[in-house]
Amino acid sequence: MIGSSQSFLEAQRVIERFARCDVPVLIEGETGTGKELAARAIHYGGQRSSGPFVPVNCGALPDALVDNELFGHKRGAFTDAHIEQAGLIAHASGGTLFLDEVDALPLKSQVILLRFLQDHQYRPLGAPESRHADVRLIAATNADLAERVEEGEFRLDLLFRLRILVVTLPPLRERDRDIELLADNFLHVCAQRFGNGDKVLHPATFDWMYRYDWPGNIRELETLICRGYLLSDARVIEIGPPDPFISDRCQPGIVHLQPASLYGSLRQSEAPAMLAHEDFKTAKSRVITEFECRYLADALSAAGGNVTKAARIAGKERRAFGKLLKKHGLAPAQSAFDGPLR
Repeated sequence: MIGSSQSFLEAQRVIERFARCDVPVLIEGETGTGKELAARAIHYGGQRSSGPFVPVNCGALPDALVDNELFGHKRGAFTDAHIEQAGLIAHASGGTLFLDEVDALPLKSQVILLRFLQDHQYRPLGAPESRHADVRLIAATNADLAERVEEGEFRLDLLFRLRILVVTLPPLRERDRDIELLADNFLHVCAQRFGNGDKVLHPATFDWMYRYDWPGNIRELETLICRGYLLSDARVIEIGPPDPFISDRCQPGIVHLQPASLYGSLRQSEAPAMLAHEDFKTAKSRVITEFECRYLADALSAAGGNVTKAARIAGKERRAFGKLLKKHGLAPAQSAFDGPLR
């Protein structure tokens, strides 16, 4: 993990302290902020460093296979179960199991995971007896789990179990002084990997980078640097802002929302009256909902209605993106080239 900004250093201090505590950790942060790197830092900085680190992206697991992937099965537990198979929890014994996008777990699997966190006992599919696994659990999410609880998509008791220790990773837009450090590191990695020599960024590139909102955070920066390195023959690389679909996120200065902008077409004089009848939590929830609807609609439009492509644009797993579409009633008509939403 690389950085020197105050927000990064604070998160790093928390991570180092959590590494010494052998209890579950929840890592929160936007997509691309380095949650798996933080999980690895916790694992390798703690007493389980000699044990396995087993990462799994919950959003990539089909609902019907989650339990089998996590807990394994006995021979004959279901059709085609010709051999016994250990689950990821068994593979992580003595080490750490990292559940990324833990909010994507189906409710049934959340119940089983909750039971495991209580006593570290689990039962493989088809097994008559329970087994014990000495595993530390680290979970990560880019969602607001409290909101997921209110929506009935995440169990409150599981949230309590996961939030024994919580660290929130800052987005790149709050780490301005780290952009140059990270960019230089990615250029060095590219030079070692592709062998095209050392390269540097043109000062004009940093001009817009420091003003850009970075919706994809560090992952987006890494992608831009890698692309620029490969496509440029010059030693000094000049990279332009991202494509027009998100170029409006790059502004000459910080934009501050005024009260009227929170209420659409309301006149400035009407906003204070509305504020008086709407508490902060309600206003925040409504504005977030409006933003999600607009963003999802724009992503679908940019992708020509293709859900898989729209999810890729948004930097989300297709299944998680599909759930957001259904949540806001934006699921498009089924296409023969785009599988069903699950």
